[in-house]
Amino acid sequence: MKYIKSKKGVGIAEILVAALVLGLLLTALLNYQAGNRDMLLRIRSRDGANLVAKEIIDSLSGLGVASLPSERVTLTFDRVKTWETDLGYGYKADVNYRIEVVLGDEDTYKNSEKSELIEGGGALRHVYARQIDVKVSWNFKGTEFSTNVSGVLR
Repeated sequence: MKYIKSKKGVGIAEILVAALVLGLLLTALLNYQAGNRDMLLRIRSRDGANLVAKEIIDSLSGLGVASLPSERVTLTFDRVKTWETDLGYGYKADVNYRIEVVLGDEDTYKNSEKSELIEGGGALRHVYARQIDVKVSWNFKGTEFSTNVSGVLR
């Protein structure tokens, strides 16, 4: 019996192919991770916008309808909120929110019926609620997003 000597070991071509495959897999994994981070920030930005709108409605509701001006009012201002990832990478992002608050006039929810309690049967004016619309806008990677929250202040 004659034994044929076979080559042992790994050639340079196999090493280059393996390195290329591993490099492509690593690149795909890093792109996937960056996409997840961006998606997390986009979701937090949207949730933050809803939170900001709700905070504004709650704070105006705490003031009470009687303390608000009687005419229709539009306010516009900015607020910056910083979000950090919980993934342990120390990634932070500032989100600039543009807020527009429209407080409706009091005619929608006004009661002005005649009352015997007022001398001469005059009209009793009572405002019991006001319409409020809050629009929060923000920019994420060159795209403008916005959310609207409406409510009634009582």
